[in-house]
Amino acid sequence: MHGRPRRLDPGVTPGHQIQIRDLDVLVEVRTGGETVASTKRAKVLLETGLPPRYYVPRDDVRSELLEPTETSTHCPFKGQASYWSVRTGDGVVADLAWSYEEPIPDAAPIAGHVCFFNERVDVLLDGELQDRPQTPWS
Repeated sequence: MHGRPRRLDPGVTPGHQIQIRDLDVLVEVRTGGETVASTKRAKVLLETGLPPRYYVPRDDVRSELLEPTETSTHCPFKGQASYWSVRTGDGVVADLAWSYEEPIPDAAPIAGHVCFFNERVDVLLDGELQDRPQTPWS
């Protein structure tokens, strides 16, 4: 586990936690027939009740495919997130990626990284296509 125990927000379920780990595999993210991210420097964030999230260093994301949106969310375990839509030859997928530009200290390892809803993109780990999880964001 990364970091120290967190003080719980009143709306957070006791026992909820995150873990952030470095991955030593090739992580590829594809949508609309295009690879939008590819890295061997990803981090996986494991959070209670959610599927694994793969955070890719911004330098390993095709930034020309990202369009910033006005969407913003707050997580008591990570901080304030900003979002991007992804434009490929197939069109635009709204709010498909996000990042925590200034995460809270316990989530500092994901600063400067971009994450994609793996419910709506193809994620490959060392060339093996991962199943898309079923969540409210599917």
